[in-house]
Amino acid sequence: MDKIQNSETNNLIRLQKFLSGAGLCSRRKGEEYIKAGRVAVNGEIVSQPGVQIDPEKDRVTVDGKAVRDDQKLIYIMLNKPAGYITSRSHGSRKIVFDLVDVDQRLNPVGRLDKDSTGLLLLTNDGELHNRLIHPSFDHEKEYEVETVKPVSDKALEKMRSGMVLKDKKTRPAKIDRVTENRFKITLKEGRKRQIRRMVEQIDNRVVSLHRIRMSTLILGDLEKGKWRYLSKKEVSALRKSCGI
Repeated sequence: MDKIQNSETNNLIRLQKFLSGAGLCSRRKGEEYIKAGRVAVNGEIVSQPGVQIDPEKDRVTVDGKAVRDDQKLIYIMLNKPAGYITSRSHGSRKIVFDLVDVDQRLNPVGRLDKDSTGLLLLTNDGELHNRLIHPSFDHEKEYEVETVKPVSDKALEKMRSGMVLKDKKTRPAKIDRVTENRFKITLKEGRKRQIRRMVEQIDNRVVSLHRIRMSTLILGDLEKGKWRYLSKKEVSALRKSCGI
């Protein structure tokens, strides 16, 4: 590794940070790629994530394909309609990427199930993606929920204080009543179909589930099925909230 380590020290960055900055993956996933022997620097396989490189001089490849660090970072907000799968491919079923017309390969930040609607962030910023979905960063996600039957104050308090789902208690949630059968809930975790399962535990069922906020990002009046690029101000606030 001498030919890697001997680059100018002021330009050196960790290999996994380079992969993340190029929009290929999160730093954690980059470490997995490195440990799996999928990453090479100047033609030499690297198996230790701590290796540093000079992006201006060293050539990095993953699975034999060159990685460029000049890829433009893209941030898109989509108001997901019901009936679409949050996935890059799903056979003949409709996916969220059918609604977005861009050339870059983007990844969804978190998921909304097929019947849920609202704010979905799509990006190729691997570091931001990782920090927004990891529960240790405590990023809030806010939803509007409508149920079949009225929800009692006691039931709301049960969800607010946490409830056991598959032997694991949910984290405390912020809940504000809107009407008898509508409320807003803010979570700092994202377990699979969590809100729907919580509502089932109070002997009720979700009619509609709509995400209106993710961290500093607010859906606003964007129409269902429509998308837009985030403003520079929105990107800056979002990255700042992630410590980037």
